[in-house]
Amino acid sequence: MQANQLLTLVQMLSPAYPVGAFAYSHGLEWAVQDRAVQDCRSLEAWLASVLRHGAGYSDALFLSAAYQTEDPAEIDALARAFAPSAERLKETVLQGEAFARAGSEIWQIALPPLCYPVAVGRAARLQNLPLPQTLEVFLHTFIANLATAGMRLIPLGQTEGQIVIRNLAPLCVEIAAEAQEGTLDDLTSTAFLSDIASMKHETQYSRIFRT
Repeated sequence: MQANQLLTLVQMLSPAYPVGAFAYSHGLEWAVQDRAVQDCRSLEAWLASVLRHGAGYSDALFLSAAYQTEDPAEIDALARAFAPSAERLKETVLQGEAFARAGSEIWQIALPPLCYPVAVGRAARLQNLPLPQTLEVFLHTFIANLATAGMRLIPLGQTEGQIVIRNLAPLCVEIAAEAQEGTLDDLTSTAFLSDIASMKHETQYSRIFRT
């Protein structure tokens, strides 16, 4: 991996990149209110489940498939259909549209408005970024954003939140390797409580996050 590729990847998936990731909790806000997540240990367990059995794994497969195809339109349609709730669909579509707009202007690439993991996979392909590292950084950024939401909601200290991110980093690498070798036939989602949390959040009375 060349230095310019690494820096491009880090910039595209940086918290500063204008996709509005800070506005989404992926249902975690409801989980905290319901006391399913209330400390460092339960946050780490929740996020590990989302990574292994929920959107972490499925989005990695969508990213990998989008990277390896010439036309990601069908993959994008499948990724949208795979969203388990209205809020989760909003989350992936709006972030993907924002990512596509930014990528088209910043990198001068033809990036249509795709849902988020598909847009990242397509952008990485167009810029010749290596798929393994793209998957690893994508998953790490995803979990870091949710850990940051947990820090605000529970609340947790920044050091505790960073320990959660550190502990989940090996799982990001493991899932990235699986997704690189996998296909869309491997799609699955059994993080049921996370999916229910995103549905419950739609009618939550007091909310900080959009999802």
